[in-house]
Amino acid sequence: MAVKEFPSGTVLIQSEQAITALHVITKGSVRASYPGGEFYLYKGDVIGACELFYDSYFISYQAAEDTALASYACNNGHLSELLHTKSDLSNLIVSSLFRQMKEILDQYELTKFDCENFYQYLMKSYSEYGRFTAKHGLSTRVLPGLEDVTELELEEDVPDWLNSYYGQLQRIMKSITAKSQIADFIRGMLYKASKDVYEIIYVCRELYEYKSEIAGLLMNENKLDFFDLYASLLYRIGAHDEDSTSITAALGTMMIQLENQDSIDKEMYRERVQEYKNKLEALQNAENSPADQNASASEVPDLTDSLHTILTYAECDEETTTGFKAAIEKYNKMSDKNASDDTARKLRTTITKLFYKVYTQAFMKSLSDSNIPKIVKMFFNFGYVDEKLAGLENATYLYSIVDSLPSDPSRSVYTAYEWMKEVYEGRKAPCRNEFDNDYAAYVHELKVNGKITAAEEAPMLTNLSKMVEFELDNMFQSVNKMTFGRISIFCPVFSESNVLKDLSESLVSTDKVRASFEQICATDYSAYYRETMYSNPDIGIAKESISVEILPDVILMPNVGIRGVMWQEIEGRKRTTPARMMVSIFQMEDLNSILVRLTGEYRWEMCKRIQGARWNDVSEPSLTSEYFDYIQFYKKNRELSADAKEKVKLSMQKAKNSFKEMFIRDYESWIIYEGAGSPRLNKVARTILFTHCPFAKAVRDKLKANPLYKDMMDRYGVKQSQKVHHMDNLIHKVQNSGAEVPAEITEQRAYLLK
Repeated sequence: MAVKEFPSGTVLIQSEQAITALHVITKGSVRASYPGGEFYLYKGDVIGACELFYDSYFISYQAAEDTALASYACNNGHLSELLHTKSDLSNLIVSSLFRQMKEILDQYELTKFDCENFYQYLMKSYSEYGRFTAKHGLSTRVLPGLEDVTELELEEDVPDWLNSYYGQLQRIMKSITAKSQIADFIRGMLYKASKDVYEIIYVCRELYEYKSEIAGLLMNENKLDFFDLYASLLYRIGAHDEDSTSITAALGTMMIQLENQDSIDKEMYRERVQEYKNKLEALQNAENSPADQNASASEVPDLTDSLHTILTYAECDEETTTGFKAAIEKYNKMSDKNASDDTARKLRTTITKLFYKVYTQAFMKSLSDSNIPKIVKMFFNFGYVDEKLAGLENATYLYSIVDSLPSDPSRSVYTAYEWMKEVYEGRKAPCRNEFDNDYAAYVHELKVNGKITAAEEAPMLTNLSKMVEFELDNMFQSVNKMTFGRISIFCPVFSESNVLKDLSESLVSTDKVRASFEQICATDYSAYYRETMYSNPDIGIAKESISVEILPDVILMPNVGIRGVMWQEIEGRKRTTPARMMVSIFQMEDLNSILVRLTGEYRWEMCKRIQGARWNDVSEPSLTSEYFDYIQFYKKNRELSADAKEKVKLSMQKAKNSFKEMFIRDYESWIIYEGAGSPRLNKVARTILFTHCPFAKAVRDKLKANPLYKDMMDRYGVKQSQKVHHMDNLIHKVQNSGAEVPAEITEQRAYLLK
C-alpha cells in the first residue's frame, strides 16, 4: 500500500482511464463527476468501488481539497484475493459502494424530476408568449428545434425498485460481521452494482442531454431562443405597457432557471443578460424622453400594396393573381402563421404553389428588362410579397439593401436570382434534381417516357430557357424549403414571424462566406483540395498527381432560414468543378457552424464519388470505408472502452443510424473542438479523421505536445517528408534539364508543407 498526497484541483482519474488500482481516501475530499451528475467522496471512501468490473473508469475524479490516497494494486482478477485477505479494505469497499450508489440514485431521481419540470416550464412559457403576441397583434415566432422537443421518454429507465433494493442490501451487509467468509458473494454483489451504476449513469447522460436541449432553447449563442423572444417582445410593446411587468418577470424567472445550468456557457449568459439590461434601460430612457415622431417619416419608402406591384409585373393569369392575393390576405390575418393545424397547412401549401408560379413568370420577364422595380427585386431575392406581412421595419431594410446585395459571382457567391441568370446565360449548368439526375439525364428521361420526341430531344438539350425552368422547378423549390429548415411549417413568402434576430446581423455576405471557409481550411487545410493528374512530357514529366483547391459555389436562397444544404459535390463527372452549397440569404443560425457541417458532408460525398461502388470496402482504405467499418463493428473493437462504446451507441441513435450523419457530427467536433485542443472524439474516430482530414501545420504545431496526437503526427510527418522528397527530386530533374519548373509542381510542393 502506497499513500500519496495531491493538491486541491488535481485531476486524479479521467473517465476511460484503465483501472489498475483501488484508492482509499485517507485525507480530504474528491469530486466524482459524469455527464449529468456529480457527488463527493470523503475520508474512508474508495475510488473505483463502483467500477471494478470494467476495464476502465466511467467516472472522473478530481481532488476537491488537499487529498491523500492509499492505493492498492487491483483489477478484476485480483479482487477476490483482496476481499479474502484484507477484511478492513473489504468493509471500506462495501460501505463506500452503498454510499456512492445512493448518491448516484438520488442524483438520477432529482435530474429526472428537473427534466419533467423543465419541459412543462418550456411549454408554459411558449403558451404565455403566444398569448402576449396575440393580445398585441404581433406575429408569433416559432423557434427552430421547438417542434422536435417532446415530453421525456427514456428507452430504458432505471427500475423503480433499485433504490429500495440497495437500501435493504446495505442493512443485510451491516449485520454480517465476518465478511471475509463471503468474499465471493461480495465479489458478485460488486459486479452487479458496477453494472447497475453504469446503466444509471447512462440514463443520467440521456437526462443531461435532454435538459441541455431545453436549456439551449431558452438561451443559446445564436439568439434563437426564448430569452430573445421575450426580450424582443418587451422592446416592441414598450417598458410602460401594462404587460411589460409580466414579461419582465418572465425574463427574470428564465434567468434564474438558466443561471445554474451546466450546459449554458457562463460568459455567454452574462453577456446576454447584460445586453438585455442595457437595452431595457435605453428603452425606458427613450420612452421618458419623447422624440420627434415625424423626424424619420421621409426616410420610409412607399411600399404600399407591394403584392399588387409584383403581380402586375409578373402578368400572371387572373386565376393565379386572384388566388395568390386571397391566400396572402388570409395568411396575413393569421395570428399564428406557423400553426400546425390542417387549415394552416393547406393555406401554406396553396401559397407555396402560387408563389413559384408567380416567381417563374416574373423571372422570365425580368430577363429582358433592364429596369426591374425595387419591390420586384425584393421578391426575387428575399421572397418579399407584402409590407404588412414582412413588418414595415423589415420591409424598409430590405428596400434599402436590394440594390447593393453583398453577393459576388466573381468570388462564387450568388443570390438565387444571380444563379438563375448564370444558368440562363449558359455560364453554369443546372443543378441535379432531387433524383440526382442532371439536365441531360432529365431530358433523356422525358424522351424515354414519351413526353418528348427524339427530334425534340437534341434542341432541348441546348435550350437555355428550358434549362432555367428545370432549375426553378427542381433545385430552387426543393432547396428553398430545405434551407428554411422547418419543413412542416415552410412558406416561401417573407414573414416577420420567421425573423428571429436582426436582419442586418443575419444577412449572409461574400466576405462572411469566404471568412468561414478560410477559418475551416485553417484547421482542415486539405478540405477542398482535389487530386488530379498533371502531365508535361516536354520537360520529362510523364504523369504526376497534384492537388488543386476548388472552393464551392454558394447560392443564397430567398428566405429567412436555419439550415444549409450541400446539394452536389461536383458538376457532371468532372472532379475539378466546384461543389454547390446553399444557405438562406438571412441565416438565423451561426453561418460558420453551418459551413463546417456542409464541409463534413462534402468530404463524405466526395470520397464516395471517388471510390465509387467500393466506398465502404475496407480492403481499399478511404475515409468512408474506414469510418463505415468503425461504426459497423464498434461493439467488437478492443480499442474502445465500454464507455466509449456506449457513447457511440447513443450518438448513432441521435444520428438515426445514419453513418453519414454520424461522420458529419464527428467532423464538426474535429474542426470546432479537437482543432482547438479540446478532445471530444474516441481514439478510433480521431485516428480516422487525422488520417484523412489532417490538421494544418499551425494546428499540428500547437498539438504536437499532446500525447493523444503524437503517434499520428509522427506517422504523418514521415509520410509527408517522403512526398516532399519526391517533389524535390522532380524539381531538380526539371532544373537540370534547363527547363522552367511549372507552377503546378511548385504549388504542389507548397501544398505538401501545409
